[in-house]
Amino acid sequence: MLTSIQLATMLSLQDAMNKKVNPEWLDAGYQYLRAAMIESVEGIEHHGWKWWKHQQKDLPQLQMELVDIWHFALSAIIIDFKGDIKQSAITIADQLASNENKIKFDGNYYEFEQLDILDNLQLMAGLCAANRFSVALFMHIVTQAEMTSESLYRQYVGKNILNFFRQDKGYKTGNYIKIWNGREDNEHLVDVLDELDISQEDYSKLVYAGLSARYPSA
Repeated sequence: MLTSIQLATMLSLQDAMNKKVNPEWLDAGYQYLRAAMIESVEGIEHHGWKWWKHQQKDLPQLQMELVDIWHFALSAIIIDFKGDIKQSAITIADQLASNENKIKFDGNYYEFEQLDILDNLQLMAGLCAANRFSVALFMHIVTQAEMTSESLYRQYVGKNILNFFRQDKGYKTGNYIKIWNGREDNEHLVDVLDELDISQEDYSKLVYAGLSARYPSA
């Protein structure tokens, strides 16, 4: 289960990234759950669902879609609490501790622990379309996608910090160097994440420092 420190870290990072895009993002009217709905459908595509043709499940891409969904879900939750990060974290923690295993949607109850991942992705897409999000359902899908709360945290923080790093190093101006020593920045990020302990309170800062240490100096 995600810890209180991990929740606070992710929510703070999401708020900071959204402010980087638009300082007034809380009142901008962005449809974050619509975006989460689209990502849910893309997750279905990466898993494969077509009975009339052979498909190969792309698990890494499915996991990436879940990380993206979590970005949008956290944004929507922060908006619900008018930017209050602490209350947002408490609410998520309460939902995780509730042991919820069924959802009422469109007049029917769905016991998501009894459903396969495709049905649950479809259920999540439907909820998001109705401007609702279930943390319990999402975390169950994370498990079904062969991820843990630790790997979700690790991938989420890594992707967020890399986005910050790119912006700080001139991504918008075209000055950013994406390939260092013959390897893309994503590959360097994996190395940095592998070297760090996610239980450290300053984990996100250490990820940034690790990238900085590897980035070519001017």
